[in-house]
Order: sequence, then C-alpha cells, then structure tokens
Amino acid sequence: MSELTHLDDQGAARMVDVGAKPETERAAVARATVKVSPQTASLVAAGDASKGDVAAVARIAAIGAAKKTGDLIPLCHPLGLTSVDVDIAIDEAAGEIIVTCETHCVGRTGVEMEAMAGASIGALAVYDMVKGVERDAFVEQVVLLEKRGGRSGHWRRGEA
Repeated sequence: MSELTHLDDQGAARMVDVGAKPETERAAVARATVKVSPQTASLVAAGDASKGDVAAVARIAAIGAAKKTGDLIPLCHPLGLTSVDVDIAIDEAAGEIIVTCETHCVGRTGVEMEAMAGASIGALAVYDMVKGVERDAFVEQVVLLEKRGGRSGHWRRGEA
C-alpha cells in the first residue's frame, strides 16, 4: 500500500500540490442508498410525502453539495465542475431510495469526492424529507462506483 498523500514528511496534514499535473477530463460516479419501509418508498415514488417532492429536493441538495465539496472537506481542491448529474431511483418493494451522483470536470485532480459528497448529501436530504413518517429510515451505504481520467485512467468498483 502506498503512502497517504495528504501527509507531509512529518505526518502533518497538507493539501497535495497538483500544479505540475496535466489537465485532463475527469469523471466519477457515486451512490448512496437510503433504507425505508416499502410504504415510505411508495409515498416517495408517488410524490405524496408531506414535505413535498423528495426526489427533487434530493437532486438539488446533491448538486449543491458537489459544488461545495472544496469548502466542506478541508484538503480537497476547489474544482470547476463542468456538470453534475443526479439520478434518484426508488425500489418500492425493497424499500430503497438510491441517489446516484455523477460529476465531471477538466482539471488536475479527480472528482471522486464531489460525486461522493453529492450522493451523501442527496441521501441525507431524502432522510430529512421522510424522517417525519419513518423514524427507522437510515443511510445504508455511500460508495464510489467509478472514476475516469487522470494518471490512473479508468477504474470501476468490483473490477481488478
């Protein structure tokens, strides 16, 4: 395993210098899953939640979070995102609301944290919207699914 890049020689936290890296097109996809009862998932799917359109609120929250990642995570570089795409999928039978966030930029560092921040905050927005009808709702997982661009090329979860 290689060294942690956000530590200097003395072990102090540092922001990585990416100034010498070439600008390339970069993308990342992350997913967060909110677990609810099938009944709550049906309310969300029908747009009948008491606080309003859960999917619309989660989508806007996810986009906003992706754009603010450099402000939220201390050692992340602020990036000029070129796009943020958010999908909200609802599996009523399984009681899952799945927030998928895809981020893009042309830059010197990747957009994985932006995708993960977007998916995370989108899921938290879902939780906020449904907590009044279901106290047992929870965010089950936040995971990076794929990244493209930069020195490491293309990576997809589950592939060697």
